Amino acid sequence: MVEIGPGPGGLTRSLLLEGATRVVAIEVDRRAISALQELQEAARGRLQVIEGDALKIDFATLGPPPRRIVANLPYNISTALLVRWLHAAGDVADMVLMFQKEVVDRLVASPRTKDYGRLSVLAQHVCTVQRLFDVAPSAFVPPPKVTSSVARLRPKPSGDRLANLRPLERVTAAAFGQRRKMLRGALAGLFTDPAAVLTGLGLSPTARAEELTVTEFVRLARILTSE
Repeated sequence: MVEIGPGPGGLTRSLLLEGATRVVAIEVDRRAISALQELQEAARGRLQVIEGDALKIDFATLGPPPRRIVANLPYNISTALLVRWLHAAGDVADMVLMFQKEVVDRLVASPRTKDYGRLSVLAQHVCTVQRLFDVAPSAFVPPPKVTSSVARLRPKPSGDRLANLRPLERVTAAAFGQRRKMLRGALAGLFTDPAAVLTGLGLSPTARAEELTVTEFVRLARILTSE
């Protein structure tokens, strides 16, 4: 188990009590390290505490697979962390993560809905995404102003996803960065003749980003890769 942002170790204790054979806790706040070190001593070799920034750590170095990420994520960097992990999906067995509810709304959103966007496409292409449950503000001290949600993301087999996510990131960034534009205009910076590319895929050049499925975005990314 890899836990991000354990703080004083509330979730860490629960993971150990539930029988996790090994927990690697990554904490950037030095004020929490002393409490975690006491827990590390009590865990008798089952807990490793790493002081560092999760955005800079290579998960492939955190012990042998399978690696499971379980975390109540720092909300200000939750999306950046998730995108990083999607790029490293081959090193992760699954992820059970708490986000702001609006982020999980985006993760599970379907085409033609207001929450469907770049994060929806990236996450759903790489993983099977499942909303587990919501967590009310009253569950926290002090209570935040937002409702939280827990989601499980299970990476799909490597043969079912792109080996390199960057072309898909570029296509979705261009398309959703100008949501109101027709795709023939939004993708003009990526393709010499975006209308011809879209027509060749059986897509309407006048469609907008939210109308395309995840599979259709992946087809665009494959063409971008080949150009």
